[in-house]
Order: sequence, then C-alpha cells, then structure tokens
Amino acid sequence: MSKSLTRALVLVAAITVPLTVAFAREPKTNVGHRHPNLDAAQNLAVKAFEKVEAAQRANEFDLGGHAQRAKEALKVASDEMKAAAEFANKH
Repeated sequence: MSKSLTRALVLVAAITVPLTVAFAREPKTNVGHRHPNLDAAQNLAVKAFEKVEAAQRANEFDLGGHAQRAKEALKVASDEMKAAAEFANKH
C-alpha cells in the first residue's frame, strides 16, 4: 500500500471515528420513548451506519466513495427523525 493511500485511510478513520461515536449516541437520547416508531427507526439507522463502516473496513475503504455517502445519508436521516420527534413534541 502506498504512503499516500495509507495517509488517506488514517485521515478518513480520524474523521469517521468521532462521527460514528456521535452518531451512535445521538439516537438514544434524542427521540426517546415518546416516539417508539421513530426510536426504532433511528436504532436501525445506527445499525446500518455500523454495518456500512464494517463494509468499509473489510474492503480497505475502497468502495468508490459510495459507502461514505451512504453514511452521510444515514446521518441526515437520523437528524430528520430527531426533527420529526421534536416537531411532534411541540404540537
């Protein structure tokens, strides 16, 4: 593996790991028991995020950027589920 590829992988891991930790913790505290369907959906999104990360590791992050975009889409979905729960709480 070339030095530049190794550096790129280290950079991706440095960026991805904190995002993963934040993402994995977020659904547990933001939707909660008042919205069991949203809570279940968010838990599934967290699991999907983790599986995409596992796929990235298994393929040495060589997935054409698609896996990273999928993780970003899952984060957006999680944020929207949180917003839906907050909206429901206010109305």
